Parts: sequence; structure tokens; C-alpha cells
Amino acid sequence: MKNTVMNLCFGCVFALGLVPAWADMAVIVNAAYPVGTADKDAVAKVFLSKANALSGGGTLIPIDQADGSAVRKDFYSKLAGKNPAQMNAYWSKLIFTGQGQPPKAVGGDVEVMNLVSANPSMIGYVHAAAVGKGVKVITKVPE
Repeated sequence: MKNTVMNLCFGCVFALGLVPAWADMAVIVNAAYPVGTADKDAVAKVFLSKANALSGGGTLIPIDQADGSAVRKDFYSKLAGKNPAQMNAYWSKLIFTGQGQPPKAVGGDVEVMNLVSANPSMIGYVHAAAVGKGVKVITKVPE
């Protein structure tokens, strides 16, 4: 009986999609990108349109996860200290003033992996467990 209750609890956690919020996220670039590691501040600048490259590397195009996804919410919360409403306000201001555009959003880890592994100028973030061939991790959030 005790095992059945525990299995039911874990099943509910997985069904609600809460597990990804506990997992580390990996910030990835194409395996050919010349920078091996980067600190969170440098990555934040790229994703917030404050910089277009990492020190020692070429121009980067950031790729976002889908709007409303748990991984995107966690990423911006931990990287920039902003919730989804604050991020929307941030992008609205930059778009209105002509100072920047938000990153292109794609469906999830698989799409981010495919885009980044195929293009040496892209940077994205995925669940750490989703990292595969053709990319390298430059930092993890949280470490």
C-alpha cells in the first residue's frame, strides 16, 4: 500500500511537468563555436539583447524555448531575475524603442538542439539531460 501511494505521488509530479523545474538547464552553442565556457552574466547579455557575442567568440543568435514553458520561466528567473510578466514588459520596451527584438521561440529541447547543432551562430538552452551531439555546454543554470 505504501509503495502504491508513493508511485501515485511520483506519477502526479511527472504528469504535472514539475520535474523539469528541478533539473539543471544547459546553455549550449554549436560544437564549432570558439568559446568553451561563459559566465551567467555574459549569457544573460546575449539573451537580453545587450550583447551579440561572448568574449572571444563570433556573433550569436539566441533561441528561446516556447512561451509559457517551465524551462523558459526558470531560465529567465535564474539568469535575469525576471518572471514572465517582467520579461514581456522588458521586450515591449525594447521593441517600442527599436533597441532589440526577443529571441525566436521554438517548441522545446529537441528543436533547440537541432537548430544549435546545425548552425555555428546559435545559442540556446535545454534541460541538461537533453544535451546531445553537435553542441557543447558553455554553462549550466543553476550550477
